[in-house]
Amino acid sequence: MSDTSKEIIVEYKDQVRLLREENADLQDACKTKDSANKRCLQKLENANEDLEQANKKIKELENKLKDMKQTNKQLLEHP
Repeated sequence: MSDTSKEIIVEYKDQVRLLREENADLQDACKTKDSANKRCLQKLENANEDLEQANKKIKELENKLKDMKQTNKQLLEHP
């Protein structure tokens, strides 16, 4: 094998090594991003549940207030 061929092979091996390292870095970055996305989705789901519960409680309180106003009105009308 000539020196030129050996140099090309060495350069090729270096390029393959660098590409493998870059690929590993990209895979790690994707895993990190996926984990962050899962955490964000979980937080969003929890926030949505909290919002639904809060809206339900508000509706219950509105109905209770409406009932109390009606009762109060009836008491005032019939002394």
